[in-house]
Amino acid sequence: MRQNQCNNGPHLIRSHGAKVAQTYLYDWLILMLLGLALVVIHLIHPFYRYVGKDMMTDLKYPLKDNTVPFWAVPMIAVGLPIGVFIIVYLRKRDVCDLHHAVLGLLYSALVTSVITNTVKNAVGRPRPDFFWRCFPDGKDVYDQFGNVICHGENKVVDEGHRSFPSGHTSWSFAGLGFLSLYLAGKIEAFDRRGHVAKLCIVFLPLLVASLIGISRVDDYWHHWQDVFAGGLLGLAVATFCYMQFFPPPYHPEGRIPHTCSQDSEGLRTNARDSPNNEERTRNGVESQENEGTGNGCIGLSTSRTSSQTLEEMESGGR
Repeated sequence: MRQNQCNNGPHLIRSHGAKVAQTYLYDWLILMLLGLALVVIHLIHPFYRYVGKDMMTDLKYPLKDNTVPFWAVPMIAVGLPIGVFIIVYLRKRDVCDLHHAVLGLLYSALVTSVITNTVKNAVGRPRPDFFWRCFPDGKDVYDQFGNVICHGENKVVDEGHRSFPSGHTSWSFAGLGFLSLYLAGKIEAFDRRGHVAKLCIVFLPLLVASLIGISRVDDYWHHWQDVFAGGLLGLAVATFCYMQFFPPPYHPEGRIPHTCSQDSEGLRTNARDSPNNEERTRNGVESQENEGTGNGCIGLSTSRTSSQTLEEMESGGR
């Protein structure tokens, strides 16, 4: 059972960071294994789905550059939330909260990436611009079964078979969806006071993730179904990973990580039980005193009775 690292008082990286990270050492090791698995999955050849000539009508969109580059997605989906976590840490001075937020975010991003890339390779759905990836010169060639015979660059053709689901979208919702839940808990968005401004803050990361997904359709890199599935996948994984380290945002202790909230609940329970324990102790002492007093009276009466009996026997003897 993990020892709680969140007691009262400020918990800084310098004083408690190593202790908290050591407590979750196995979680960090599993995270590294997920990163290694992601590299291996990316090297696997995708499934080449049958693509006939009659299907090319929906796959002949122009080959365009990305509006949101590949390198920008980790910066937005992971770097931006970590920046928010650091700002919260500088204000609250709670390394437990910072550790759980970063670990949960990285799990959300890596688990989503592993699932997304695995499904991409297994499904092998062609992208909307597949024609120009397969036939960069515009001259299409098919075999006797009507399947395409691509003469484009292998890497470009392979990437053309990785349309479903959208990696940009799933990554964005995995990271920014986690950030949205984190902000909802920190600002107590569901405190039943009806402040709409809090919801605007919560929805802002989701809006950014949605715009990234829309850009994938606008760039003709994905079909709308790819983006929809990627968004659902990323948001679902983000929710599970967040709930692993934090209570739900609507929970009374939603601002505090699970270990800290458990500690505060334990303190409240002890505070409630301590008056009862003191009362039980006082009652126990009083009962013992009463028993002792009662036993003394019984002993005294017994001695008096014995004395009277001896006096009567002596009188009879006389």
